Amino acid sequence: MFVYWLPIQLFLSNSAFFHFRLQQPRRIFFAASENRAVSSPKNGVRHRVLHVPETCPCQQSVGSREARPPSRLGASQGRMKCRREKGIKPNRLMRVSVTVRGVVRGRGYHGRWSVESECQGKAKGNASAWNSLLRMHSTHGLPQSVLRCFASFLNSGHSPDQFTFAITLSACAKLHNVELGRAVHCCIIKRGLHSASFCHGALIHLYANSHSLTSARTLFDAAPSPHLHPVSWTSLFSGYVQAGLPQQALHVFDKMRTTASPASFPILDPVALVTVLNTYASLGKLDNACQLFSRMPISTRNVVAWNVMISGHAKRGHYQEALAFFRQMSKHGVKSSRSTLASVLSAIANLAALHHGFLVHALAIKQGFDSSIYVASSLINMYGKCAMLDAARQVFDAISHKNMIVWNTMLGVYSQNAYLSNVMELFSDMTICGVHPDEFTYTSILSSCASFEYVRIGHQLHSTIIKKGFSSNLFVNNSLIDMYAKAGALTEAAKQFELMTYRDHVSWNAIIVGHVQEEEEAVAFSLFQRMNLDGFVPDEVSLASILSACGNIKVLEVGQQLHCLSVKLGLETNLFAGSSLIDMYSKCGDIEDAQKIYSSMPERSVVSFNALIAGYAPKDIKEAISLIHEMLILGLKPSEITFVSVIDVCKGSAKVILGMQIHCVVVKRGLLCGSEFLGTSLLGMYMDSQRLADASVLFSEFSNLKSTVMWTALISGYTQNECSDVALNLYQEMRGNNILPDQATFVTALRASALLSSLHDGREIHSLIFHTGFDLDELTGSALVDMYAKCGDVKSAVQVFDELTIKKDVISWNSMIVGFAKNGYAESALKVFNEMAQSCITPDEVTFLGVLTACSHAGWVYEGRQVFHIMVNYYGIEPRGDHYACMVDLLGRWGFLKEAEEFIDKLELEPNAMIWANLLGACRIHGDEKRGQRAAKKLIELEPRNSSSYVLLSNLYAASGLWDEARSLRRTMMQKDIQKMPGCSWIVVGQNTNLFVAGDKSHPSCDEISLALKHLTALIKDNTFHDFLG
Repeated sequence: MFVYWLPIQLFLSNSAFFHFRLQQPRRIFFAASENRAVSSPKNGVRHRVLHVPETCPCQQSVGSREARPPSRLGASQGRMKCRREKGIKPNRLMRVSVTVRGVVRGRGYHGRWSVESECQGKAKGNASAWNSLLRMHSTHGLPQSVLRCFASFLNSGHSPDQFTFAITLSACAKLHNVELGRAVHCCIIKRGLHSASFCHGALIHLYANSHSLTSARTLFDAAPSPHLHPVSWTSLFSGYVQAGLPQQALHVFDKMRTTASPASFPILDPVALVTVLNTYASLGKLDNACQLFSRMPISTRNVVAWNVMISGHAKRGHYQEALAFFRQMSKHGVKSSRSTLASVLSAIANLAALHHGFLVHALAIKQGFDSSIYVASSLINMYGKCAMLDAARQVFDAISHKNMIVWNTMLGVYSQNAYLSNVMELFSDMTICGVHPDEFTYTSILSSCASFEYVRIGHQLHSTIIKKGFSSNLFVNNSLIDMYAKAGALTEAAKQFELMTYRDHVSWNAIIVGHVQEEEEAVAFSLFQRMNLDGFVPDEVSLASILSACGNIKVLEVGQQLHCLSVKLGLETNLFAGSSLIDMYSKCGDIEDAQKIYSSMPERSVVSFNALIAGYAPKDIKEAISLIHEMLILGLKPSEITFVSVIDVCKGSAKVILGMQIHCVVVKRGLLCGSEFLGTSLLGMYMDSQRLADASVLFSEFSNLKSTVMWTALISGYTQNECSDVALNLYQEMRGNNILPDQATFVTALRASALLSSLHDGREIHSLIFHTGFDLDELTGSALVDMYAKCGDVKSAVQVFDELTIKKDVISWNSMIVGFAKNGYAESALKVFNEMAQSCITPDEVTFLGVLTACSHAGWVYEGRQVFHIMVNYYGIEPRGDHYACMVDLLGRWGFLKEAEEFIDKLELEPNAMIWANLLGACRIHGDEKRGQRAAKKLIELEPRNSSSYVLLSNLYAASGLWDEARSLRRTMMQKDIQKMPGCSWIVVGQNTNLFVAGDKSHPSCDEISLALKHLTALIKDNTFHDFLG
């Protein structure tokens, strides 16, 4: 039993510890027995004898000396002989050290207690031998034994050197026992070895490995960089990496490259180099990673290093570079791992490079990784993003033992491709197989319900989530908010948002984006302010969303303030935020600042190009086209949005040729196939350019891919081109193809019914709206009111208007006012106008146009003047041409021709054709020939090819008995080849609309109708019409 005085305090573990005190030294007793109190043989003081448990892998005793394996001292003796031959005189320490190593090797490290006892006997009085013994325990991974032997070494009475302390500190580092390490550190300082390189490096390693990075950095900075041991650099670097401080780790690495001696670099083995690579990649410093990777010897570029480069580029969106590294890896003969294939499949999925996906799939099968859950999930995801759902399902079905990751990946694939029926079917199979859904399962299903028609399924799923206990899960709550917001159910989204006890950036972004998409910009701004007050710093998503809101309502000043905020947050050069700034400035008409942001961006994407193209297109179509050429030069592929921005301004006879050329480019690049977005935009271009035949051909090319949006676009196009009968026939054909109409479809079909005055079709549409469960919102309700009013069914219009209750907006009020005005209910129109003012709904220019029309039809000249005065002076609405025309009609119709002409002369703007036509019509009614001629002259100057101007003047001459002037005007029309537009009328019989045009005899019942008209005319002339009716 050894006794040694130590003036420090050391703690080992629960089973063994050393206790030393500075002020009151105490004798320490070591015994291979249980902890017990014994008396000192000298003074009878009771001491605690500490038991160090046996930790040798082999628990059986060594046995007798005869049973031990033969000693293997031959090699050690051989080395001693070699030294003698070279003239090296062995000293006592060398001999004893060799003897100890021989004993260790001879025992094969079995029966450690006996070996240790023999070694201690051999090493008595020899520090080098003790170091060999310490190294023996350390090499075999027994740090506690190292500490026990270290105590025995101290008890032997010899002084430890820097190697002794280095081995002991390494043991403390392995045990993460920083307290004991600090005690050893004190002992090192006392012995003056703190500047020794091995001690210094071991101390840094201890503190870095135990996460005491402040102490490690203090020791590191205390020594000059050139004199630092290589281990010191790598230890501190690894300590920062393990503590999750990559920036500080890279700082150490960069300092080592610039200030350390060249000898420091060989210590960076492949593991350390890969650690540096991974740190660079995780921080997005791919250029630095590429530089380091290129300087690495080829022998050190193992599969882990290649994986870091591939996954690092894939995670940062550099998918082509990731594929390039994968090809280089294959050329160098490095065999791929599961991680390699998963990373490269992720890059292929985002590129939608199906051909490369097939090759990697074949490689996975060849290497036997296709059955790996990790690789199989990546294959499913890749095929899903390439829209190869059957291939994804085959990979899924081939997996014998499916875990939660595989199920969720397959659900995510169906959800991304909007296959809700497959999502629900797979979810059912999942529960049947006994797999319990987790939060990621529910998030995948909820994302597939994020549309108006599936929101009811989302409600049901929400109930299931509550029952399963996921209602407080952050990920699930965020998905619920996103689902409700994208489906337009902002009330439910806001309610779910307020119920959350904890929110993150995703929660705030989901609710803000939802309100921006639903054009609730005021609420979005309020939520953005709340987000800041709650301590959340805006990220690129929230900033982009609120910038989009600024662009939508064109509040440039607010957008500029957000621009300053983006600069303050360092997001100005962010690709996402920068593109949003370009979009905001473009929508606000500040194309110069948009160009400045674009020019200052270090990196440009398709999104940033699209934002600038959308800004240039309405103002400078040539510049927009040149930007598309620039995209192609930079190797960027124009997206659907790129072409749609240009197509939307190629409307009218002047620009439609350019639009047709873009149509050809879109077809050539393969973007039109199955693209609902591009197809709808092209349909709108042809319809706005009155090229109905081209629009019909384009629509027919989509075969079975015709969606509700495309049907609605075609119906709307025919309606706006005054082909309402064709529009209604298309609506019926759409229903016959089992395409479910949406709100826009109903509104468009109701407008067509109103233009045709087809009450039957309007009522049928109203019935379908009711039975399909669509809410009677402001837009649909206003369209119904307008349809009933234009069809003369004022009673039904009032009924629908009353059903709107709190959902009435300015459009609803306008529909009712105009409906009363057109049907001659002037008093009711003024009454509704007063109710509108009392409801705190601010009237617009359409409201006053309806009220002025009502006054004109009723002959309320005084009231009309008052309404016009209120519009201009009280509400500050600038009158348009149709307001002036309505006032001229009001004054002229009731004989105030002089005042009407003076009203026109006082106008600040140039009177349009409608104003002069109303005055000319009034002059015809009241027989004012001279004033009518002046009005007709102005009207003909404005519209020289409009036959109505000549007809009105001709009727004025005829009414005044000026037949020569009337005939002269008719001859002028013939000379100029001006044809009078024939009048037309129509009537709906059953489900057929019968159209009659003046002079047209193509109707199959034309002869029968002519005979009936002749009979009615004869009855009227004989004054027997009333008797006939009776």
